[in-house]
Amino acid sequence: MSEADLELLHRALLNSWSLNSSSKWTPENPAKGQCGVTALVAHDLFGGEIMKTRAAEGWHFYNEIDSDRVDFTASQFEGDVQYDDIPSSREEAFADTNQLQYDDLKKKVVDELQRMESSL
Repeated sequence: MSEADLELLHRALLNSWSLNSSSKWTPENPAKGQCGVTALVAHDLFGGEIMKTRAAEGWHFYNEIDSDRVDFTASQFEGDVQYDDIPSSREEAFADTNQLQYDDLKKKVVDELQRMESSL
């Protein structure tokens, strides 16, 4: 996966996160509470592994893609994230979200990526 692909997905996520994908979402902190659902959608689109690390509020999920740590929701935290790089699973990440939130984010991200790619 190229750096451009990662940037495109990150922009699509920023345009897609909402209260429908996490009850913790706010306009000031759009990544808040989006880690599990985002890790699942990124895994759907780009494969790799779902990873986790301990955070103040519980587990924080992110991805490892092509041996690189990719954390699209790190901006929800103040300061740097201390990564434990513990292998996780779709089941664990899904415990952080629900089917409605997952379906909403995946549809919005796929639609947004198609929109962005058609405007290139």
